[in-house]
Amino acid sequence: MTTLTAIETKTTTWNIDSAHSSAQFKVKHMMISNVKGEFTKVTGKLELGADIPQSSVEASIDATSINTREPQRDAHLKSADFLDVEKFPVLTFKSTKVQEKSDGEFRVTGELSIHGVTRSVVFDVESFTAPTKDPWGGTRIGLSATTKINRKDFGLTWNTALETGGILVGDDVAITLDIEFVKA
Repeated sequence: MTTLTAIETKTTTWNIDSAHSSAQFKVKHMMISNVKGEFTKVTGKLELGADIPQSSVEASIDATSINTREPQRDAHLKSADFLDVEKFPVLTFKSTKVQEKSDGEFRVTGELSIHGVTRSVVFDVESFTAPTKDPWGGTRIGLSATTKINRKDFGLTWNTALETGGILVGDDVAITLDIEFVKA
């Protein structure tokens, strides 16, 4: 782990390497187990400031790239019952504040838009790697970040009651980002 200030002395731009990044989620199914999935098409950039509060990040996720390893479930998640990808093909995040919590740990506050609804969320960045040269002459950094949202806050309200009590789909969604950036 490293501090961002140890990386750069001026603002630099870093692009998300989509081939080496993922946006994963998990949600309770029938109140007994977690269903996990991911979005496979993540793009965006990090403007890394020498002064941490001057940093910013923007990301876009192609909603049609959702993958839970179950085609019928994926189709349902893409439908108007959930993401409604025909009307809302992209999920976006744009930071409004970046804070250093401790060495190598950060808190990124920003506006998350899902299903046409935008809410403020906070991502906790647990690890941030030092710059590493790749075999092609580029420089890379990586991070892992987590947050939890209530899907109903974003208009994702579809559900069905279970015969034994409870609901089919939980409200809380845990989100994990594993992002690799390439210096522009």
